[in-house]
Amino acid sequence: MKQSSKTILVDFIRHGEPEGGDILRGQIDPSLTEFGWEQMRQASALTVEHRSTIATPPWTEILSSPLKRCRHFAERTAAALSFSASVDARWQEIDYGDWDGLPIDQWRQLAAAQFKAFRDDISALAPPNGEDFLSFRDRVLAAWNEIAAKPDGSHLLVVTHGGVLRVVLPSVLGMPLNRSFPLHIPFACLSRVRLTLDGGKQRASLVFHNAGERVVGVMDSG
Repeated sequence: MKQSSKTILVDFIRHGEPEGGDILRGQIDPSLTEFGWEQMRQASALTVEHRSTIATPPWTEILSSPLKRCRHFAERTAAALSFSASVDARWQEIDYGDWDGLPIDQWRQLAAAQFKAFRDDISALAPPNGEDFLSFRDRVLAAWNEIAAKPDGSHLLVVTHGGVLRVVLPSVLGMPLNRSFPLHIPFACLSRVRLTLDGGKQRASLVFHNAGERVVGVMDSG
């Protein structure tokens, strides 16, 4: 029997600016700043009152990391659309262990050797008392792969983190995960992936990336 085809759109948005200044944030849990809220509203074309505009995508489901810098936005957005956000720990950032919360300059010094090794061997990244990269990759891809089971015509918003996007987007693009550094993923980065399934074959394509600043012009692109 011929398998039916379906298309699913997935919008990924990284959280906006969190509180705490220039520090490494893995699974520490600061809230968004007011500017961070505004960054995410603008990227997703929501009004100051968090209402949809003509450019806001017609999301059918919202998934979120449980961390406050993602979850609060997801819950408020879902409530405005009269449904609840689904919180899933697999969409949260890598656990940086002893590095979590360090000033960025200090962290770069401590982590430099691991990241140098990571460019040659993805198993080399293992933050002390934290989550190794291979475990992080596997949990993120498990969450991503489940999206293929959503109904035809679904349009999801996934509210997540920069590290998560450095697993999902390179996987879509066929890039090595330890060569994702050229991808610019700023706060409130908005990207769209089209997932198509036809005859048992699954294909993912990147429709746009970091489109928040031009959201009005691109939301009808697919």
